[in-house]
Amino acid sequence: MGAGPFYGPDFGLLEERDPELAGVLLDEVERVRGGIQLIASENFASPAVLAALGSTLSNKYAEGYPGSRYYGGCEVVDRAERLAVRRARELFGADHANVQPHSGSSANLAAYAALLQPGDRMLAMALPHGGHLTHGSRANFSGRWFEVASYGVRRDTELIDYDEVRDLAVRHRPKVIVCGATAYPRLIDYGVFRGIADEVGAWLMADVAHPMGLIAGRAVPSPVPYADVVTFTTHKTLRGPRGGGILCTDELAARVDRAVFPFTQGGPMMHAVAAKAAAFGEAMRPEFAAYARQVIANARALCAALAEAGMRPVAGGTDTHLALIDVRALGVTGAEAERRCAVAGITLNRNAIPYDPEPARVTSGVRVGTPCVTTQGLGSRELEEVGTLVARAVREPEAAADIRDKVVALLAIHQPYLP
Repeated sequence: MGAGPFYGPDFGLLEERDPELAGVLLDEVERVRGGIQLIASENFASPAVLAALGSTLSNKYAEGYPGSRYYGGCEVVDRAERLAVRRARELFGADHANVQPHSGSSANLAAYAALLQPGDRMLAMALPHGGHLTHGSRANFSGRWFEVASYGVRRDTELIDYDEVRDLAVRHRPKVIVCGATAYPRLIDYGVFRGIADEVGAWLMADVAHPMGLIAGRAVPSPVPYADVVTFTTHKTLRGPRGGGILCTDELAARVDRAVFPFTQGGPMMHAVAAKAAAFGEAMRPEFAAYARQVIANARALCAALAEAGMRPVAGGTDTHLALIDVRALGVTGAEAERRCAVAGITLNRNAIPYDPEPARVTSGVRVGTPCVTTQGLGSRELEEVGTLVARAVREPEAAADIRDKVVALLAIHQPYLP
């Protein structure tokens, strides 16, 4: 008698054999169902993505690339990786895709390895102005292994100062220029960056970990026609598994692949690669484009409601899925605003604002994002209400219980992972 058609996770068995751990998993579902999730870098992966992520492909070692592995028995997982690569190239219009990086930071490490040698010079956005740790922070490998010049935003507009970027590029002659951010709410002009890179003979690398889902949904411009290398994550707005990826030109394909394996990683996580393929497939559907547009509409509605309540949006608003909010006018720090919102059932994160007088663990701002709430089905009108609740939670900590009740009522028909 043959085996059944599918073998996958058995939660009942986990509950029976390890009820303590099973309780943790159930508690996390209850946590996200019981509050508003406004972390800009999070999303709810679909059950299909989670099914691939929990599959028996997790068991397979597959060092190398499809058709050229260092282990036998890879003929099935080869199909999963080829599918992910084909879908990524089609979805983003790229010459080449590598879907093996374990995370966005891993993707950046590999991209630098393909383009730079230790001690080489790069130009990237400063962390306090919205950049990422891997864009040259001294606490990170990027700031220790490379000579980094950093650009920021103007004090008056809080927008990228492209004149400063050009001046720094001309002065420092970097080998790589990085554009992209984790807390910059406005669109980035990739064409201007391309022109600056060409002027100084630099490679252009775009780190679009945050907006990649919006790019997939054609809701914001793509860096692919401009950048030599594009790094991204597959979670966040793309709504896939936690992981990373790299797109590049044909010219750099071999260098990028060697930089991922064998230089920075060993065996890929083939269950994650399969889950990436599932997410790319979902992002090709018309309904995902509608989702991406709604994410931005919701972010603008949330941002406007917060501004109306006296919480100043950095850079005057947002063009993307996130907003950076200055909370100083309410007499609190970002850390305190985060804590007060958590008590009221609203999850967001403290975040430095440009030229922030507070240290990174305290900050003068918070960052909010709409990928999760949009996946749950909330629309612009609901996000206006969410903005009102956030502002009230920060202003009136004594009203936390009442706000939490309103949060629960708002989410009553918008809970994730309903059976």
